[in-house]
Amino acid sequence: MKRKGLLIILSSPSGAGKSTLARRLMAWDPSLRFSVSATTRQPRPGEVDGTDYYFRTRSEFEAMVAAGEMLEHAEVFGNFYGSPRGPVEQAIAEGRDTLFDIDWQGGQQIKQAMGDDVVSIFVLPPSIAELDRRLRTRGQDSEAVIAGRMAKSEAEISHWAEYDYVLVNEDIDRTENDLKTVLTAERMRRERQPWLSDFVRGLNREFETR
Repeated sequence: MKRKGLLIILSSPSGAGKSTLARRLMAWDPSLRFSVSATTRQPRPGEVDGTDYYFRTRSEFEAMVAAGEMLEHAEVFGNFYGSPRGPVEQAIAEGRDTLFDIDWQGGQQIKQAMGDDVVSIFVLPPSIAELDRRLRTRGQDSEAVIAGRMAKSEAEISHWAEYDYVLVNEDIDRTENDLKTVLTAERMRRERQPWLSDFVRGLNREFETR
């Protein structure tokens, strides 16, 4: 009774809680795999190829794109980043779910490439004032970086209607429960249960032999 795996796209403006929710979701279900991106940037100290990133040269990355081996890709600050297709398709076939922590542009590319195997979820802050407060409370960024993140947030939020589900993260525990509910229901969708057709045929055969 093995089901098909899911591709779970989780997006939000910076500070809305996406990373925390992704960590909690994976702690709740250790079978979830986090999508490992490929990149052309150099490895940082301690980073492991195939675990943190798939480190590729620019020519190797471009060859993967040309061969259709990337679900999505983009250039960021002079380096390419992307999601390799092979590990994701293997996970789907094995009934394992893959979690993507990406922006709306990457999410659109993946939905175009993988169609009904994708579930997309956008996380909104309860207010812009609260989003600003959360960014400042983290204490990680300068005023200039915070201003840049807030400016980018407006553009990201404008794409909320392109997602299958939208969660307003006013309380992280409640939002976590909502996220689990979405995932549990999506896993049970009829089209993700390829074994059902044979099962129902078996039930019909039982009727015939009564």
